[in-house]
Amino acid sequence: MDANLDEALAVFTAVRPRLFGIAYRMLGSASEAEDLVQEAWLRWQGTDRTVVEEPAAFLATATTRLAINALQSARVRRETYIGPWLPEPVDTSADPTLGAERAEALGFAVLVMLEKLTPTERAAYVLREAFAYDYPQICDIIGVSEASARQLVSRARKHLAGERRREVSQAEQRRLLTAFVSAAQTGDLAALERLFAEDVVSYSDGGGKVRASKFPVHGRVTVAKFVRAFHTHFWAGVEVIEADSNGQPSVLLAKEGTVFAVLTVVASTDGIDQVLWMMNPGKLGAASARAA
Repeated sequence: MDANLDEALAVFTAVRPRLFGIAYRMLGSASEAEDLVQEAWLRWQGTDRTVVEEPAAFLATATTRLAINALQSARVRRETYIGPWLPEPVDTSADPTLGAERAEALGFAVLVMLEKLTPTERAAYVLREAFAYDYPQICDIIGVSEASARQLVSRARKHLAGERRREVSQAEQRRLLTAFVSAAQTGDLAALERLFAEDVVSYSDGGGKVRASKFPVHGRVTVAKFVRAFHTHFWAGVEVIEADSNGQPSVLLAKEGTVFAVLTVVASTDGIDQVLWMMNPGKLGAASARAA
């Protein structure tokens, strides 16, 4: 029995990064993804593994179906969430693609857009675009026909394409983020306005647990004034630590060794389109471990 369990654990451990990558992209929450992967392990333990021909496929299927169910209940909770909801940041410095073949469906802006898809559309898109599953595999995992699987992916692609802008390179994102932090620290209104796209939006996710704007702030001039308004007290004694979160440049903001925010920007050729302040203490664990 112990030998069988050791073998089961070895199989599970080998595919665990992929399972977490699927669950995280589905839920946008590292803590919920960890719980879900643990549930997949319990199911694997309780399965007659002698009849499972492809353990990796079995585990991916179990994880995806658990995620679809979890997403349906998560959406009910998010309807009562205080202020803007942003994905829980994950540190991707060691694993830029987070267990996938591609970093797709990992960036903050795309994860927010994925919230608008149905759970099955989201699952089909994640499996196809991030993990390169073929359509027969996707229809087996989700439990739909191949034609339906293709339609789900197509609908998801069209929806996202309609909302996405052409993002700039990682190096340019880092440059803009660094310039933004510098201008924010000094309250340089003109510098902030130069960095922003005309329709820039600032989102602050405090989850009702810390002081943060409960509404998105829109527009170049308004966002610049908003950032300047709190610069004197917000940045005092703050350590700024460069990081890679969700496959894109970010900074961890810490006071006395404790990370209290993850800050990143989403940028296009027009400049910074979104400023994202992740400040909910319950969402910072997966991104701030490296700063400890």
